[in-house]
Amino acid sequence: MIHARALLMASTLMLAGCSLAPKTVLPAPPVPQSWPAGDAYLLQSEAALPILSYKSVFTDPRLQSLTDQALANNRDLRVAYANVAAARAQVRVTRSGQFPELGISAGAGYSDGGGNTNGSGDFSLRGGITAFELDLFGKLANATEADRNRALGTEAASRTVRLALIANLADAWATYGADRDLLKIAEDTATNARESVRLTKARLDGGVAPRTDLRQAEQILATAEDSIAQQRTALAQDENLIRLLVGGDVDRTLLPASLTEVTPAIVSLPAGVSSEILLRRPDVIEAEYGLRAANADIGVARAQLFPSISLTGLLGFASNALGSLFDSGSFNWSAGGDATATIFDAGGRRAGVAVSEAQRDAALAGYEGAIQTAFREVADALAVQGTISERARAAAANTEAATDTATLADARYKGGVDSFLSSLDAQRSLYSARRSEVGTQLLLVSTRIALFRTLGGDSSAGSAAPTPQ
Repeated sequence: MIHARALLMASTLMLAGCSLAPKTVLPAPPVPQSWPAGDAYLLQSEAALPILSYKSVFTDPRLQSLTDQALANNRDLRVAYANVAAARAQVRVTRSGQFPELGISAGAGYSDGGGNTNGSGDFSLRGGITAFELDLFGKLANATEADRNRALGTEAASRTVRLALIANLADAWATYGADRDLLKIAEDTATNARESVRLTKARLDGGVAPRTDLRQAEQILATAEDSIAQQRTALAQDENLIRLLVGGDVDRTLLPASLTEVTPAIVSLPAGVSSEILLRRPDVIEAEYGLRAANADIGVARAQLFPSISLTGLLGFASNALGSLFDSGSFNWSAGGDATATIFDAGGRRAGVAVSEAQRDAALAGYEGAIQTAFREVADALAVQGTISERARAAAANTEAATDTATLADARYKGGVDSFLSSLDAQRSLYSARRSEVGTQLLLVSTRIALFRTLGGDSSAGSAAPTPQ
């Protein structure tokens, strides 16, 4: 009899370890093994990209200080971490179904017999397993595994939020520096325009210049003053964005005075690393855990096709006197089990399996799509990085030529050689060239930030909370 019980228990444990979920097999990354090569991509080496943190990419202590504040105070990041905590708690909720639920109850009662009959009391104390489903086909284990993978996916999503926060703050910090430069350009243009208006008015009063020259000079001045107002608005909006990202007030001494302070503070990342590094991107990790969760859901759906066996057990004490409640004769116990199986459900459970399999196929396509999208984003950023230095040199040369042209045109106008229209065109070209150079320099910095973001960047971009068990 003992051997039969042992055999039955061993068989039950073996069945409880059974899982109907298919093994998760990740596909090979659907992208080439290296980034595109060629002049536009500046292939440097095939060495693995070094482990990065935002402090190794964004080297200015001021930007690092702002980033630290943002990571501590940003509300979007707090929401993401709260979602992680909720997902982890849900894992524990689901996992609890794999264990027996124990309960205890106590009762006392008294009844009066009436007349000459003595009254009687009843006392009881009972405890036991109120509900326990034998997980013969892995339904509960797979449900726990699915929720655990969803929790890990939620954690990866929080890393995406953190990574985006760091990159967005760096972009806003760089844009502030660029807008400071654009404000300086507008102010310089306005200063020159005021001097041009003064000289042109003097020439008009002397009968040397027509009124149209004065009006054109006044147009240049008005345009410059309008640009000053626009740039002051842009700077205020830049501060508002940085304040939002940081999650509080911002010390203005932590903001750059110009783009020339920003460019050397954000280092360039090398091209030519293996494209498998994209498997470390938070959005790709999230898609992978989504695929694993969908795979576990298939096991849950398949287990629904089989019978469900639940066990209950009860042990306790009952007595008509409180003093004798724990006497040996007051002890009693009972045990039982229920097995349920659906005979006909019009194919509903099999359709549930089909739904889970289709969702797994969708998750697989989403996982591959996330890798392909990541590859395209990095390749695009590398393409810009491969040509941006030439564009920056061309923009600087254009500004230098426009400055010389404006100086010569102004001298020729004052010498009576050329009309004021030539000087006016030269000033407009100089204004446009200076703004274009700032835009190109900002694009150079933004490309470096984009590479940090698209490569998955910050190696420490995980949540501080422990991994769900």
